[in-house]
Amino acid sequence: MEVSGIIVGVDGSHYAQRALEWGMEEAAIRHVPITVIAVCQPVFGFWGNADPYPIDRVPAAGTQAGRALRMAREAADKALAGLGEGRSVSVTVKVVSGNPGVEILDAARDASMIVVGARGMGGFARLLMGSVSTHLTYHARCPVVVIPADDRG
Repeated sequence: MEVSGIIVGVDGSHYAQRALEWGMEEAAIRHVPITVIAVCQPVFGFWGNADPYPIDRVPAAGTQAGRALRMAREAADKALAGLGEGRSVSVTVKVVSGNPGVEILDAARDASMIVVGARGMGGFARLLMGSVSTHLTYHARCPVVVIPADDRG
């Protein structure tokens, strides 16, 4: 099986940044590319219709997708800077629309690994793992690395 790289899901949380940093280190060690994915969940209109974002082109800066793309690029740049001199990784940043767990699994069809934070931006602080990381651990066809909080004690 050809190694297609590492997929990292990001959402702007501290957990996601730690997952991205870990994923960058792993990609540098393995000499594989990394794909950073931010998922915009569809907005439901007044009548209950989902309004998915058309993300087959570069999203406009003021839109939710545009902000997600900027956040993901900034997070990737920060993680790349942390790798240090002489270490590089091929990085692709994508924004997709849909359910985060489903979209990350779809992007990881041929991936060698998925990396996510234990929790994301939402949910309940007392949960050990968020819904996306739990979904990925049950349904992925490749190894899933779930990065815990750094303040566990």
